[in-house]
Amino acid sequence: MAPQTHFRSLPLRAAGVQATKASPSDVRRMNRSLIFNLLFPSTSRSRAELSRITGLSRVAVSDVVNGMIDERLIRENGHETNANGKGKRATLLAIDPMHLHVIAIDLSQEHLVEGCVCDLTGTPQTHLRVALDEGEHVDTQTVVHLIGSLREGLPPEVEVIGIGIAVPGVVSDGLIRESTMLGWRDVDLGSAVASRFGMPVTVMNDTLGETFTERFFGQAGPNLMFVKIDRGIAAATLIDDVPALGEHDAGGEIGHVSIDPMHGPECPCGKRGCLETLISAPAMRARMEGLDEDGRRSVKASAGATFATAMSMPVGLLDVSDICVYGPPDVIDDVFVEAAQATLDAATLSSFHSRTVIRRCRCGADITLRGTAVATVLRHLERA
Repeated sequence: MAPQTHFRSLPLRAAGVQATKASPSDVRRMNRSLIFNLLFPSTSRSRAELSRITGLSRVAVSDVVNGMIDERLIRENGHETNANGKGKRATLLAIDPMHLHVIAIDLSQEHLVEGCVCDLTGTPQTHLRVALDEGEHVDTQTVVHLIGSLREGLPPEVEVIGIGIAVPGVVSDGLIRESTMLGWRDVDLGSAVASRFGMPVTVMNDTLGETFTERFFGQAGPNLMFVKIDRGIAAATLIDDVPALGEHDAGGEIGHVSIDPMHGPECPCGKRGCLETLISAPAMRARMEGLDEDGRRSVKASAGATFATAMSMPVGLLDVSDICVYGPPDVIDDVFVEAAQATLDAATLSSFHSRTVIRRCRCGADITLRGTAVATVLRHLERA
């Protein structure tokens, strides 16, 4: 069976090459990742500029770059413009989107399984969707069939280097430990797909994939709390561009943290007052049903305040200044965000803690697929 690569802890930037026991191949992989990340997704730089930024010698940069060009990871992409118009213009390098691709699958949507083929910049090229009937559940064969259909439609010159699958729930080393939305427990989807297609598979939490999209294509910096409010509630956190997954890979599973354990609504998990019962999209819509505009605004403002109360503890603990909220616009709107911001300011502002900004994610369609594709590309760099 082909080797598998499962998502666990993925620094978005290379950690450098100073490890005392690193082998030459380890150093080369780290340098490749470092250079790739400096160009990803759409930056062009010269060899000399890469040398200045990384601290690597020009000989070392040229050696790594030439290998990456041979592998079709990057390409030469025009020349620098000299300010004085004199001298030889340096050749620019950029990500090569033409040859190597990855397949990304999104299992997070209700009544729909979606897949796409993405190039190395995380840009979707081909989409396929499988609609599910009411009561129909996703199984491994559904995923395998969709991947097979995506591969069959590719021209022969396109090489697929990996498969990424985004799943709602707790994922550990490719094993889906629990996904309430899919009704799965201890499903080894990664092994099943890898054995079928003979290539590495990255299985990851869907919210973490969306976090990657916000990081690379949205407004986020290296420190971010990303919260998805939809059918359920989940979060992902980046600290210095490293996902904080937790000891049991369940970091971010905040939907079943009880906010009102004594008097809150009963939750299917057995507790009362879980965050999902209070401010998930279905819970908010149910409370807004039949209300006039003022009533709906009141429900969303109250939900925003509840959200901020839940976020105030991790903000104080981690000192993160950026919270990005992703959810349907009928519930996650300016009313929700403004109420959340006011409550968070009151709870966290101090002489030693600067303001944490709550904002809406505006990445739009394909947010889950693009981030999953990015993770798969970066895993390829770690393996090579």
